[in-house]
Amino acid sequence: MDIVDQIRAFVATAQTGSFTAAAERMGVSNRLTSKYVAELEARLGTRLLQRTTRRVGLTPAGEKLLARAPAWIEELDDFLGTVEDESRGFSGVLRVAAPVTFGEIYAADLLNRFAAPHPDLTVELRLSDAYTDLALEGIDLAFRIGRLTDNTLKARRLGRFGMKLVASPAYISRHGAPETPEALAGHACIHDTNQRSAQRWRFGPEDAVREVPVRSRMLVNSARVARDLAAAGQGIAYCPEFVVTGDLEAGRLVEVMAGVEKPRHDLNAVYLEGAMLPRKVRALVEFAAEDVKARLLAG
Repeated sequence: MDIVDQIRAFVATAQTGSFTAAAERMGVSNRLTSKYVAELEARLGTRLLQRTTRRVGLTPAGEKLLARAPAWIEELDDFLGTVEDESRGFSGVLRVAAPVTFGEIYAADLLNRFAAPHPDLTVELRLSDAYTDLALEGIDLAFRIGRLTDNTLKARRLGRFGMKLVASPAYISRHGAPETPEALAGHACIHDTNQRSAQRWRFGPEDAVREVPVRSRMLVNSARVARDLAAAGQGIAYCPEFVVTGDLEAGRLVEVMAGVEKPRHDLNAVYLEGAMLPRKVRALVEFAAEDVKARLLAG
């Protein structure tokens, strides 16, 4: 049996914690994944995994192998990719994670355009506002917004975007436009609970950010829904600029306090630490960097 398949099965099982999840990642049967790992253990003459009814864990020998095997597989895949005929394009499965609103508004279209020239490539996009465990869920690349705190991941900053206060023309006509952050206390505000501060909006330059409490009539965990409620005249929303650009251009929304400085946020592509990125993941990172600059943050 091919030792490469055996090592791939071991790595997938060790990273996901189960033969079932590993089989899903590899696109083979649960039985075959277990067979590959057993054959690898027999070949090496040592047990690599501790099996329980709920989960598999690593033995000391398994920990040693897992420390080096993923990088070796990535390097092998990259080497094989470079000697293949480029006209064949990318193949296999590419798993990407993204925040919900960013994924719906932008990432889904970006991935569709990236995959279009590669008919043998399957893209799986997982949307969640909770940070995904890349190793556990077999994610190749994740888009993340804001400050990164996980130093076990590598990151490529794709760009930065700002925040905008927006309301509908009808709301401004009825209630007027606040001219200072403190004046928001007299307005109906629509708060996106994905923001870190509970019913507080942030203003000022990055080295002197201040948080201003707001009176929220509506609390939602989606910047897209906050935007839609603002467009319906329900109040003032505080949204990432890429969420509201189209509505501002179409006149469904108007910007409030455009002259007041607001913090900016990093948009990053993150991926697991390794000796070398698989060719298709590296290509996606480069594609995203150019596309974000040209399309998402062009204004």
